[in-house]
Amino acid sequence: QVQLVESGGGLVQPGNSLRLSCAISGSRLNYYVIGWFRQAPGKEREGVSCINLSDDKTYYADSVKGRFTVSRDNARNTIYLQMNNLKPEDTAVYSCGAGVEGLIAAMNFLKPSEYSYWGQGTQVTVSS
Repeated sequence: QVQLVESGGGLVQPGNSLRLSCAISGSRLNYYVIGWFRQAPGKEREGVSCINLSDDKTYYADSVKGRFTVSRDNARNTIYLQMNNLKPEDTAVYSCGAGVEGLIAAMNFLKPSEYSYWGQGTQVTVSS
């Protein structure tokens, strides 16, 4: 079982940056993929990025490639999502999730339905 706690959301102006944190705890963490997801009002939850803790490979949705970067800090058991050049359409509740790496095909790493454990979410609002 994995526990996840997000932090770092807030209100930023377009073009600015924000870094989200996902503190993870549990056993056998290297068996998991940690994903970042977002859900805007009236929309379905969508995958933004993820990192496979077994090999550190990262994956990104097309909408955020070149702007967002996912990384890990092993000493702090924390996964970060650095978000640069934010746009109003990035406004959403961002959540991190954990899925068992061996049960998810790589092509499905950004599908919310493949993840078993979730944090509570943090609001990101991009507005002038």
